Amino acid sequence: MTLVWLIMAQKIMKKTIRQKVIVAAKPVEVYEAFVDAKKHSAFTGSKATGEGKVGGKFTAWDGYISGKFLELDEGKKIVQELITTEWPEGYPPSRFELTLRKVKDGTEVSMVHSDVPAEQAEELREGWNEFYWKPLKAYFKELHKQKS
Repeated sequence: MTLVWLIMAQKIMKKTIRQKVIVAAKPVEVYEAFVDAKKHSAFTGSKATGEGKVGGKFTAWDGYISGKFLELDEGKKIVQELITTEWPEGYPPSRFELTLRKVKDGTEVSMVHSDVPAEQAEELREGWNEFYWKPLKAYFKELHKQKS
């Protein structure tokens, strides 16, 4: 196989996941839940580590996810590169981008997770809903209930 063929094959095997959810929280709160390791651990119920700064490395879900922050715009945007422990050997990091926008009921979270291994795209799509959006909504519902 030639290098050109390998590069073409790799592009064919990538998928992009796009999702939008509304979270009953301020954009800066949602931003912090993804950038601050303690808050990330609190809403997922699983250990997260890292430093929320551009170039900072992080882990989530007890090391299942790892990566680094590429771009941070507080309360507005988060861009990361990340991999999971299930990535095919030698597969490059994916690009994960969250855009946060204030709406009437809280924050509209627009996610674009690109360059994911095609064979894992459906599982990841379901995983974002089950392990991120549902617990994130529940976390803020409980947090805001405690404050009132």
